Amino acid sequence: MSLAMSNSLIHIIGGGLAGSEAAWQAAEAGVDVVLHEMRGVKGTDAHQTDAFAELVCSNSFRSDDHEQNAVGLLHEEMRRCNSLIMRAADQHKLPAGGALAVDRHGFSAAVTEAISNHPRITIRREEVAVWPPADWQHVIIATGPLTSPALADAVLEKTGEDSLAFFDAIAPIIHYDSIDHDIAWKQSRYDKAGPGGTGADYLNLPMDRDQYYAFVEALKTAPLHEFKDWEKVPYFDGCLPIEVMAERGPETLRHGPMKPVGLTNPRNPTVKPYAIVQLRQDNALGTLWNMVGFQTKMRYGIQTDIFRMIPGLENAQFARLGGLHRNTFINSPKVLSPDLKLKADPRIRFAGQVTGVEGYVESAAVGLITGRMSAAEAKGGSLAIPPATTALGALIGHITGGHIEAESYSGARSFQPMNVNFGLFPEVTITKPEGVTRWRGPEKTIAKRRAITSRALNDLKAWA
Repeated sequence: MSLAMSNSLIHIIGGGLAGSEAAWQAAEAGVDVVLHEMRGVKGTDAHQTDAFAELVCSNSFRSDDHEQNAVGLLHEEMRRCNSLIMRAADQHKLPAGGALAVDRHGFSAAVTEAISNHPRITIRREEVAVWPPADWQHVIIATGPLTSPALADAVLEKTGEDSLAFFDAIAPIIHYDSIDHDIAWKQSRYDKAGPGGTGADYLNLPMDRDQYYAFVEALKTAPLHEFKDWEKVPYFDGCLPIEVMAERGPETLRHGPMKPVGLTNPRNPTVKPYAIVQLRQDNALGTLWNMVGFQTKMRYGIQTDIFRMIPGLENAQFARLGGLHRNTFINSPKVLSPDLKLKADPRIRFAGQVTGVEGYVESAAVGLITGRMSAAEAKGGSLAIPPATTALGALIGHITGGHIEAESYSGARSFQPMNVNFGLFPEVTITKPEGVTRWRGPEKTIAKRRAITSRALNDLKAWA
């Protein structure tokens, strides 16, 4: 194909989850795509390979329950929209209770192979360091949390905005055979089985009260990586480093990643642990396990000492220690139109985490929508935004019509990264089943979520 003069050509900058999904959707719609990815010629602070859709943090896509969980609903909607990301995730899923976890290397390899072999996708390994040239008529910027500094500067200049930024911290990964299996036991919280799971998909490490408080004190005094230019950056609550949680109060971790609920130690079933650390399988072979919720910015030298305080990890060998990378995102409600176009330059759409969504699946979902919408326009048509009643539409609605007012007490913009959740959906009316006079326990919540998800899939079918 001829790339130079085609007005229907789509240029996509960034080969992460959003860029890969956007390229796939546009190409599958019959439009030629150039995918620009700088990894291969220039690395980032967090990526380890030049493969597409590399997972640099957790290997979990979170819940896969499409009837009772908003991200599970998003999974299902994307599957019904021929999502490459979801196809690769399903092909390389690992047991993880109620979650959809993937073998990160197999997943990324599958996406890379599909993109590389698509006849309508041309890959260019290069850094796009300037604003897209005027002869690029259809552009998607999907550079993610690690946008190259040169392009980030160009975006800021074009939008006239200051960037918002927060830290994403990476959890450590441990070699399975270095864990003390006389202490650890396998169990999913509440014995819940998920995709490919058995209900015993996590390794659990118990702590008594004294062990827990000694661990918290060690976290609070640990030396941290310091980045002077980033010191006053807010964290996203869904990915807080554990030492930041420890600083918020001695019980914070017990109500977060170390909560002891829904789990029973079979070796001592009558004694409830004061806190529990969970490990989740990280690769298909089961040789690597990651510490769930244990993102950290501690210096490497101290990490092994502190994590070996956890019962069962006294001799742990780490395949990868925790790390830290910067995440930047634009003030989407102010600078983007409802169809994700940049108001200052409507040739440009943004996709992925740079728009202010949080999470692998959410990032890919925005890529899916931008890929489809750009393809429709490149072919001389248009595509409506998904209904607000769908997970896809609710997510787009948040980032393009979310909070833009300044917080009166600080002057800071209130728009912050967001996972998909039922709070983003329009209200739904439910009625009690015949013969039921009052809701019992969680019955009303279950019925409401089922009504939201059923409505979403019906409305998605009409849109798609």
